[in-house]
Amino acid sequence: MLKKFFILCSGADTDILNDCSIGEQNKYAGIGATVFFTAVMATIAASYALYTVFDNLYSSIFFGLIWGLLIFNLDRYLVSTIKKRDNIIDEILQATPRIFLAVIIAIVISKPLELKIFEKEINQVLLEQKNDLTLANQNQIAEQFNPKIDELNKQILDLQSQINTKETEVNALYDTYISEAEGTAGTKLLGKGPVYKEKREKHDAGLIELQQLKTDNKTKIIALESEIKSLQKDYNTNVATTQPIINNFDGLMARITALGKLPWLPSFFIFLLFLAIETSPIIAKLLSPKGEFDFKLQDQETTIKTWTLQKVAERNLLLKTDNEINNKVYNEIADEQDVINYKRKKARELMQHQADAFLKNQKSVL
Repeated sequence: MLKKFFILCSGADTDILNDCSIGEQNKYAGIGATVFFTAVMATIAASYALYTVFDNLYSSIFFGLIWGLLIFNLDRYLVSTIKKRDNIIDEILQATPRIFLAVIIAIVISKPLELKIFEKEINQVLLEQKNDLTLANQNQIAEQFNPKIDELNKQILDLQSQINTKETEVNALYDTYISEAEGTAGTKLLGKGPVYKEKREKHDAGLIELQQLKTDNKTKIIALESEIKSLQKDYNTNVATTQPIINNFDGLMARITALGKLPWLPSFFIFLLFLAIETSPIIAKLLSPKGEFDFKLQDQETTIKTWTLQKVAERNLLLKTDNEINNKVYNEIADEQDVINYKRKKARELMQHQADAFLKNQKSVL
């Protein structure tokens, strides 16, 4: 039962192969088994590749089965259409486009399996890329907010500098009127005289201005700090919004790109393995000598071809002969008087009908 199934997978004519030897049947069963297991590997590879895209097990398996059936049909077609010839050059020319297509199929099948085999290494590469993208993303977003935040901080420093300057000025006025009262500076008269009073009033006025300045600037600083917090909140929101996009940077294309950053030799050997599997049925048919099945198939095809060519030749000869007979008959009756008179009568009737129709048309126009 299994042998019949693999023979069916090989695409060979079972009616002819059933009359062949056991060895010939085993050869095509082996070719069919290669075609079948290649399709199985294609199903597994496609399912994994699609799982990285859809992230759904059932959808991935469903479309993976469709892809496996497509590969199975292609491989079966490639193997079944290669026929043994009497000239090795003709066989190579016949197999060249099929081998080229088999190489493409091998690449398509091997790549998803490479992604699975080197999954841990790929994850490490993706992690490094995600970290780089995270830093780059934070820097890019910061470039949108940092200039405004720096400007607000500068304004806060300016407001604080105004308070510090005013405090220094008021402190200086305080030292001045205290020194005047102690007689250590100014008039150097001990006691609270008119000069002391003037300087004290000047200090008190400056102190009131300082208090007012502190109140006004504090309000402005609180507003600026609130604006800075709002900008920082917007920055954190943008970072939090864009981070999931970076975290999900592990799709099929990203993994293929990450695979390209790994050493190429292991991937190349895996590709060679699948290339050998994919092209082995074609190479086997090219290298094997003509077998019993090939001779019987050639006999059947040449029989049908010869019979078809004979029928076409007979139809062409029949057509040619019939044309010659018709020409001869028409040439013989062309000079008969009865035929001429009958032709003249019908021509006269036709001209009369045309004249009547023309007259009727002219009357309708007038």
